[in-house]
Amino acid sequence: MSFEPSKIEEFLANFEANKSKIRAFEGCNFLELYRDQNNTNIFFTYSYWNSEGDLNNYRHSDLFKSVWAKTKPLFNAKPEAWSVSKIASLK
Repeated sequence: MSFEPSKIEEFLANFEANKSKIRAFEGCNFLELYRDQNNTNIFFTYSYWNSEGDLNNYRHSDLFKSVWAKTKPLFNAKPEAWSVSKIASLK
């Protein structure tokens, strides 16, 4: 997600206010926020969901709608999202 630089603090405040609710949403097992080291207005969320159905339930929830309503106007480029399958994991 690429944000207007002047809107970064607003995004971070919104994430802080909602991160625990997102993480507690049924089917969410993991949630992290990353920031690009070189382009500091670019952020990534990384989450694990039990199933695509759980993720879709979140995407259609009132929680997502309220978070997205505050986040969407802050972008300076079209946001991108990917759903991926884990191939390997090293511990």
